[in-house]
Amino acid sequence: MDVLLTEFTAGITVVTPKGRFDAFSAPSMRERFDELLSNGNNKFVVDLSQITFLDSTGMAVLVSLLKRARYANGDTKLVWPIEPAAKRILHLTRFDHVFEITETTDVALKKF
Repeated sequence: MDVLLTEFTAGITVVTPKGRFDAFSAPSMRERFDELLSNGNNKFVVDLSQITFLDSTGMAVLVSLLKRARYANGDTKLVWPIEPAAKRILHLTRFDHVFEITETTDVALKKF
């Protein structure tokens, strides 16, 4: 999985995974988030618009990031996937009741 990282002046890190976010790619994403959190980052926007597949392992990584960011007095916002199946799984699991999920990165950034 390719990942694009961007940091904004307000200390918000935008993470944009591309491709499948599943049992094979989730461990490397978890390591990336661990590194960012260890470096003091605590505000994240995870832009899921470019993922092609999402499974429970990828979702567990997102929940872990949310918990750890909030523990560090930060937060995690998500951008809805474009892929219909990925969007549906987030609705079915009620992720939109746990995370603030927006249509675009710009909107998510303004939520901080």
